[in-house]
Amino acid sequence: MPIWFGVYEFDPSSGDLRREGRPVRLQPQPARMLAALLAQPGQIVTRETLQEAIWGHDTHVDFERGLNFCAAQIRSALRDSASSPRFVETIPRRGYRFIAPVHAADGPPEGRSRKITEEERVSPTGHLLWLPPLGGRSLWTAAALLVIAIAVVALVARGTTPSPPRIAVVPFDNETGSSDFDRIAKGVSDATVVRLTTPERLPRFGVIGNAAALRFTFVPRDLKAMGQSLGAQYIVLGQVKRDERGFRIVAHLIRVSDQTHVWAKVFDRSALDLEEQSAIAEAVAQAVTDHVGRG
Repeated sequence: MPIWFGVYEFDPSSGDLRREGRPVRLQPQPARMLAALLAQPGQIVTRETLQEAIWGHDTHVDFERGLNFCAAQIRSALRDSASSPRFVETIPRRGYRFIAPVHAADGPPEGRSRKITEEERVSPTGHLLWLPPLGGRSLWTAAALLVIAIAVVALVARGTTPSPPRIAVVPFDNETGSSDFDRIAKGVSDATVVRLTTPERLPRFGVIGNAAALRFTFVPRDLKAMGQSLGAQYIVLGQVKRDERGFRIVAHLIRVSDQTHVWAKVFDRSALDLEEQSAIAEAVAQAVTDHVGRG
């Protein structure tokens, strides 16, 4: 008795596969594997069971390579994908599972036509959308299922769009030994926040500045905790130093996940007026723009 799934019809006894009534080439061994999977739809069929169904007890071959070949041939015939399966799912180290709905009958399931294209029944995420025959209350059921299916597809599609990384800018630390320069240290970090949030940069990442949790630290555990508490993937921080020749600012871009430096640079200046603060902030912001998203 033929088995129907999607736009395909398969006869386990003969190994014949058809798509919308047209023959699809499938070699005998892949056909036996497909028959074994369709005999237990939705269940894991172990590699040992498939080995027995395809080759029996007395055949000695490279079963691992043979099973992989059969699975690849089935997917090719069904226009399926191992990475995003609609029909045959690989269960690592265990076996395979047929995951699409099946219908065994003398003809195509009621209310469905062989000529309906596969694309009309496949959602953008690759999942089959099945609706019951329309009539009476089932019309309302079908409408409700369609609304739910569209909502699920929308949610999945939204979830596949990665959100931009978040950058936390820590107030730069004044290491000059004089509180007179606290304002300069804060001025450079504030200017960095401003440069990171320019219209051309803001779509690339979210920026956090002046949050209560932002306190300068080089302790890896504290850096990671700080980033996680703010939902930030990167942290910008820096130090302001001074000697008789002038000022030095050391800026750092650190990845939160492994606390590694993505970028660092030293800026030596004889003075740190507003123009110099802005220039340093722009250089830091450009470095973030160049490096974030590369790894």
